[in-house]
Amino acid sequence: MPAYDFTAPRLFVEAELRAGARLPLDRAQANYLLNVLRRKPEDPVLLFNGRDGEWRASLAPSGRKSADLDVLERVRAQTVRADLHYLFAPLKSARLDYLAQKAVELGAGTIRPVFTRYTQGERINLERLRANAVEAAEQCGILAIPDLAEAVRLPEALEALEAERLLVFCDEDAPVSDPVAALRGAADPAAPPPLAVLVGPEGGFSEEERARIRARPNTVALSLGPRILRADTAAVAVLALVQAVLGDAR
Repeated sequence: MPAYDFTAPRLFVEAELRAGARLPLDRAQANYLLNVLRRKPEDPVLLFNGRDGEWRASLAPSGRKSADLDVLERVRAQTVRADLHYLFAPLKSARLDYLAQKAVELGAGTIRPVFTRYTQGERINLERLRANAVEAAEQCGILAIPDLAEAVRLPEALEALEAERLLVFCDEDAPVSDPVAALRGAADPAAPPPLAVLVGPEGGFSEEERARIRARPNTVALSLGPRILRADTAAVAVLALVQAVLGDAR
């Protein structure tokens, strides 16, 4: 049998999950299951809340536009949130949606918007950011929803990092060399420290910001190669790289 059931839809719920519980669906969730996916009575649905693991439930329509879920059994134990912080300069909304989804898929446990000198905008819709994080978790079998940390300016973000946390700083001015070797030189892959990744805005960091970041102990400046990447592309590249060398994809 396959290790994971990709045929049953997954839903994030806030309620406590336990065998025998009946959970009413909100209107959007009921519409998704009944009208979009055309699910029938007693069809399986997988549920998670970020606390109680993943549970199998069966669909119990209670009207043309409403339904409940009968919780049956736990199928996966709860996993802990990854100790990987993703710090990023906010982007325009559509690309920010993409960035949030990919950060969740690639294992970020904490997501924090960071305002820099060249940040394109300083309005963050945390509700929309969370909705994108939840959607990515639903689609990719993830059980732990990342923590969405308060947006702060760069100096505050740096001060909030624990001294033992290795900060991987994507710096377009860093020498173009072997990024895998740079990461292995900064930490022991056999016993990696807590990790943080920082990606700046489209305009890069100012010289003052770059100096401030480099002055922080336990920081490694990393080039992602000879090409200039958009910020959302850089996010995917560096998170995949860090997870492969020092993270949970080893």
